[in-house]
This record gives sequence, structure tokens and C-alpha cells, in this order.
Amino acid sequence: MAADELTFDRNDLGKGSLSQYRGVLVPANARVRLRLAGSNPHQQDLAALVESGAGPLETAISKRTQTEEGADAPIEVRLFTGSRVSGPVGYVPRGLESVVDEALGRLDMQGRKQRIPVQIVRKGGLYRVELLVGQTR
Repeated sequence: MAADELTFDRNDLGKGSLSQYRGVLVPANARVRLRLAGSNPHQQDLAALVESGAGPLETAISKRTQTEEGADAPIEVRLFTGSRVSGPVGYVPRGLESVVDEALGRLDMQGRKQRIPVQIVRKGGLYRVELLVGQTR
């Protein structure tokens, strides 16, 4: 999917800031979060995950290939619930793809599973997916 094909509601653009990272995109502290964009179409799936009490939730994404990186392809996020992988639940906000790539690389270098912890929160009556990037330090 081309970078310009995705458009989101203005209240579903995701949230995060590069100012929360130091050095080579290492989170400044363990509380740093990144809210996914494009979660509105996946509200039923997110509600089902919350109601099922499945957990702990983690991302099920892989690092982008050089082709995807060159095309500036969006990073689609799915969740690993411990027993299965969900359908797509959102996308990494534009401009913050490198933060997720670095977090996955950091986890790999530490010999940990390449899964970023996730929390589903309710904001404005809708479910939002927040990646707990600070826990990958």
C-alpha cells in the first residue's frame, strides 16, 4: 500500500513525539507510549480483545524490508494475544516508523522476543492502541 493511500479521521491520527527519545531513538523513560493511527475501523476487534481479557498483549509486527522502507510503506500492527495473532488494529503514525524499527532491533539485540508491549485504552468513547515503547529500553 502506498504511503499516500492511507487517510485517517482527524481524531484517529495516532500520537507520539520524537522529543520523547534520546540518542539512537531510545525512549527517555519507561513511560513513553506511542498511540497507533487508523484504529477506528477496528473498534469491534478491539472491544472483543478487551472483553476477552486476553493478555498480555504484544505487537506482532516485523521490521520493514528495504523495499518497504524505500516506498515509505506504512507499518501495519497486529496484536499477539498469547495464543493467536489478531487482525490489523492500526498503523504506526507517520514519521514514527523509525522508532518502532529501532525498538524491534533493540529487542532483537537483547535476545528478547521482537514484540512491543501494548495497552488498549478507551479515549473519547473509542478504543485506542498504545505501544508501551518505553518498556523496550
